[in-house]
Amino acid sequence: MDAVTDTPADTAPSLEVSGLAFAYPDGHQALFGVDFSIARGERVALLGPNGAGKTTLVLHLNGILSGGTGTVTVAGLPVGKRHMAQIRRKVGIVFQDPDDQLFMPTVREDVAFGPAAAGLKGAELEARVDRALERVGMAEFKDRPPHHLSFGQRRRVAVATVLAMEPEILVLDEPSSNLDPASRRELADILRSLDVTVLMVTHDLPYALELCPRSLVLSEGVIAADGPTGELLSDDALMRAHRLELPFGFDPRSVTMGA
Repeated sequence: MDAVTDTPADTAPSLEVSGLAFAYPDGHQALFGVDFSIARGERVALLGPNGAGKTTLVLHLNGILSGGTGTVTVAGLPVGKRHMAQIRRKVGIVFQDPDDQLFMPTVREDVAFGPAAAGLKGAELEARVDRALERVGMAEFKDRPPHHLSFGQRRRVAVATVLAMEPEILVLDEPSSNLDPASRRELADILRSLDVTVLMVTHDLPYALELCPRSLVLSEGVIAADGPTGELLSDDALMRAHRLELPFGFDPRSVTMGA
């Protein structure tokens, strides 16, 4: 039998990428053989300069992009046509602009949209919506139109729309961008409290250090480094080689990592 499908879902890594290579139809090679594994419950940052292949990699995680070589496995299920409906439920992507995900008249309808499309109804659907909104601290805004909310609140609702699907892995694209300091801290507290695997794509290196004990550096289509976030950000040669820059005056060696 296929070893991939033999692995029990509750013991398989949340995400396993092996030999992933991909070229676009115009011939541009974005990924050259990416390998990494993320265990259940880990919070991992995906770092790298613009053009490194981060977006291409993320779009392979739930089958939006396919056709390259190598394999992507989510909770023991290979990403492909056979398991696509399950994969789409297991991989929740929160895009950089919350307005790409919020399109219904009320917050409740936005959060209910995915579970309702998956067949949930009645009290079960309402419980799922309420639970997702409570997890992001937005329960009291359930009946508000999303466009009446602040940008930070809309981002939290966008996270709730994904959590309502009860994903295996939460993928966040630049979660701290355009947030004021209070909203940034609130989102960090929420992400720390979640019992899901998190892959955070970010240029915000202090945020990666605050939230993700482990980081991957993707550069020129390959994983150039994989290790504790603090160690990678303290490696001056590595940072220079892959065009990663810390804010002026920020010393990762002086930061005490939280839980």
